[in-house]
Amino acid sequence: MAKPPVPYRHKYTKDQDKCHDLSDRTAEAPGVLETAPAVGVAEARRCQDPEPQQKPVTRPAGEPAARPAENRAPAEARAAGATAPAGRRRLAWLDALRGIAALCVVYEHFGARVLLSADVAVHRVFDPGLYGVLVFFLISGYIVPATLEQRRDLRSFWISRLFRLFPLFALAIGINLVFGVFGLADLAVTHQNAAAVALGHLLMLSELLTTPNLIVVIWTLSYEMVFYLLLTALFTVRLHRRSGTLAVIFVTGALVLGGTLPNGWISQALGQMQVALAADVLVIAGLAVAVAFGGLPRALGAWLAAATGLTLVVFNGSRSAYEGLTILALMFTGTLLYRAQHGQINRTRGTILAVGVFAAAIIAGVWHPPFFATYPETIKPGEWIMSVALAGLTFAAGLAIQHMRVPRLLTWLGLVSYSVYLLFPLLLEVYDKIPFPQSYHDEPWEQAGIAAVYVLVLLACAATTYHLVELPMQRLGKRLAARTGRRRVPQPALATT
Repeated sequence: MAKPPVPYRHKYTKDQDKCHDLSDRTAEAPGVLETAPAVGVAEARRCQDPEPQQKPVTRPAGEPAARPAENRAPAEARAAGATAPAGRRRLAWLDALRGIAALCVVYEHFGARVLLSADVAVHRVFDPGLYGVLVFFLISGYIVPATLEQRRDLRSFWISRLFRLFPLFALAIGINLVFGVFGLADLAVTHQNAAAVALGHLLMLSELLTTPNLIVVIWTLSYEMVFYLLLTALFTVRLHRRSGTLAVIFVTGALVLGGTLPNGWISQALGQMQVALAADVLVIAGLAVAVAFGGLPRALGAWLAAATGLTLVVFNGSRSAYEGLTILALMFTGTLLYRAQHGQINRTRGTILAVGVFAAAIIAGVWHPPFFATYPETIKPGEWIMSVALAGLTFAAGLAIQHMRVPRLLTWLGLVSYSVYLLFPLLLEVYDKIPFPQSYHDEPWEQAGIAAVYVLVLLACAATTYHLVELPMQRLGKRLAARTGRRRVPQPALATT
């Protein structure tokens, strides 16, 4: 009797690293810290399950030769019609949107320091910062769930996420602390409860734990983290494909409950330190169980972590609950658009749902009282309406022109956008300490020149940290993820809305 074939075990190779790079090439940014899958179904599966090396088979005389393997490609791969250049173009449009969004966030903070008349005129139309982060959230929703579904393994997904986000995050926080020592950054607010601040930043949840953000823009990463936790939990019970339903649920919560829920309620009742410690322990413990075990323990661990994050969004965020719920709704709307674009759901139905979610999000922002309050950071109703609408229209335009060529400068900006996002507030700290003469504020040409120098220095710093920190850490994360093995979960044949 012939011996059963020995299962083929492949070693990690540079080609496999390239395969991972197709689905996990990132340019983070808060949100989107992922890029779109660049290949069709067939190539993605080859990257996940490399073909075993087969020995040549002796063919009896007269028997017709077998068809080449490439001619036997599944129908779904042929339908995808994704060639390498098309894949790169799909990546390029996302990188371009990411780069534009990053520059808008930079302008929001730097524009208040130079050319004030132009900044006032811009804010009469929309809020560039809000617009930028909403585009980031849409991109994250479009990409990150697809990456998890391609990997089909929670452990490798979280390893790639950690190595994608945390190295540069830790470096930026460290630089800010050093700036504080030399008087370039104001860290006085952290002295009241330093332990709570440290715990709040440990998992990027500071915005949801009511602790001060050491870098002003990292509040968006708190919602990114909760989105990942929700994806993980939904994946364990095969509900991750119900993107439209989830988007509708969250935007309905924002519309109906958002204005009635308190801010920071749990921390006020139990204390910042206690809540921050409890949240970190629950999330870490839940994720540890989710990635270490299978079956019911995995689901319970994932849902423990996700429930902790969602509870913080609803009852303990520094921002109004309707903002947090709207952000989650828009991220799942990004996922919905991905499924519609790739034929996983009916495109017309997906488009109608997406438009409905955006309309409800606009109404939620105008309806609830916080926007009519007198807080300094309050966004006016008109700014909210235009910012949300423009974010949706920008993403729709990106989808419409995704197969067109994109200027290399924009794609490069997308690659370094995460570095741009985290580093520009640090450079603003330095800018604010420069003793400009009083006449500087009355000279628009001087201000424009200084702004150009600031942007050039920022891009140079971002390119440096991207190549020295982000890229090496991403590659290391991919290698570690590839060596952990994959636990496959059977997926539904068709996605649902």
